[in-house]
Amino acid sequence: MNIVHLTASTFFGGPERQMLGLASALTDDASAFISFAESGRCRAFLTRVRREGFEAITLQNDTPHLRSAARELTTNLERLKADVLLCHGYKSNLLGRVAARRRGIPAVAVSRGWTGESWRVRAYEALDRVHLRWMDRVVAVSEAQAAKVRRCGVRPERLQVIHNAIDAERFTSPDPTYDAKLRRLFRAPPARIVGAAGRLSPEKGFEVLVDAAARIRRRDTSVGFVAFGEGACREKLARMIAVLGLDSSFVLTGFRADLDQFLPFFDLFVLPSYTEGLPNVVLESFAAGVPVIATAVGGTPEIVEDGESGFLVPAGDSQALADHILKALACQDGLRDMGLHGRQRVVDHFTFTAQARAYRQLFEELAISDRTAQAPPHNASEPNLIATEEKCGL
Repeated sequence: MNIVHLTASTFFGGPERQMLGLASALTDDASAFISFAESGRCRAFLTRVRREGFEAITLQNDTPHLRSAARELTTNLERLKADVLLCHGYKSNLLGRVAARRRGIPAVAVSRGWTGESWRVRAYEALDRVHLRWMDRVVAVSEAQAAKVRRCGVRPERLQVIHNAIDAERFTSPDPTYDAKLRRLFRAPPARIVGAAGRLSPEKGFEVLVDAAARIRRRDTSVGFVAFGEGACREKLARMIAVLGLDSSFVLTGFRADLDQFLPFFDLFVLPSYTEGLPNVVLESFAAGVPVIATAVGGTPEIVEDGESGFLVPAGDSQALADHILKALACQDGLRDMGLHGRQRVVDHFTFTAQARAYRQLFEELAISDRTAQAPPHNASEPNLIATEEKCGL
């Protein structure tokens, strides 16, 4: 089959790794990638795509030129002889469905979660929730995300859960020079390092981690904290760190493309989010043999086994987070055992081989099914996406 991925990539991150990992595992199929330009920010991902041997296309048209973008996308699908379009993210879902209808192929939305991080994102996500009902299939990355998708009105027979995956081999031979680099991030290297990573936006809950760090430092000054990532909340977090007197013990590194190299040298990884789909960074931490303390939100409890590979805490509770971090760090042997358990869980349940098998079965079902039975036909009852967006000024 000819599988085309459509995305709006702004850097090479977790979703991009998922797309490339799936394409590499689908060895009997041809995969190509199309991205909206995103003011040139798609270049990092598409360069990596070409390096991996796949065709990569940058769309020349984007918001607000929606009709032109839909025509251009349709033309590319025809040239690539696409059999199925995999749409990643709300913009891809919305325009991808239009182009797939014109091409006469199934459109599959991959639902990773909704963040609501700005009014514009919230508006797009509201449209996305409506338009998911008219996709031929929706793949949710976790059971928790599937429950949200069902509440949007997507029929159960058109919804499937396929978990994210990880290539654990990426972490089998950590570079010891990164241990030294990690410690040099601090003015005085701490005895133990608690790491975090993600977009610095409100839904990720980094302010809860900063508050927990202050509570921990009052009880144990040997612990240091580092957060990898960039985003709108950076200045707010920096001010909070300064006010709480954590300048020498809590480091904001900004975005680092080499996060993978640092992960194995964390003593503990923390994910303080308020919402998640199925967090790639938890899979990566486990693959690196690092135990995880995370909030029990979204699909996270589907990865983290409380008390076995880490601990689950309530979202927004900095005291509970601090207590569990101290509890985990108090036993070095326990940390090691939890890390090994997490790695084995990833190897057993979250591989790209298993993920590709599930997607291949989905594609085969779409290929042999009567398409008109899978989704409503393109008629007056189906929302006119482009007219809706133009009316809303999106």
